[in-house]
Amino acid sequence: MKSLVKKLIKKKLKISFAESCTGGLLASSITSISGSSKIFNLGLITYSNTAKIKFLNVNKNIIKKYGAVSHECCFAMVNNLSKISKANINVSITGIAGPNGGTKQKPVGLVYIGVKRGNKTQINKFFFKNKKRSSIQRATVKKTLNLILRISK
Repeated sequence: MKSLVKKLIKKKLKISFAESCTGGLLASSITSISGSSKIFNLGLITYSNTAKIKFLNVNKNIIKKYGAVSHECCFAMVNNLSKISKANINVSITGIAGPNGGTKQKPVGLVYIGVKRGNKTQINKFFFKNKKRSSIQRATVKKTLNLILRISK
């Protein structure tokens, strides 16, 4: 974590997050590092569909057609966050942390992580098998930090 914050400071890169299933854990993991105020711009916890629509301007038809936990919603979240935040790197997370809320098509542990830097947007789909809510949230944050490290090269 410290190395990521140092790297972003050195490269003068700002970062912003739109979190759903991690509930602010990603933002907390960055802001717990001294010096993070130089790189951390904005963190939104858009847990409800209403928040995704109202604050991130996600089209309600995307949520209706594909669901909040989908490639399409994650893409809309990260792209719209980048318009709001003006950060160099923007990240969106949406998933099912459980232990309830999963279906056969979208099981507990399904998480989408969107990372946008400049014009390049990548949406990553993960399935964390450990059914414990806190484990899924922590694994999501760890995976996200690795993705940020990779994109900030």
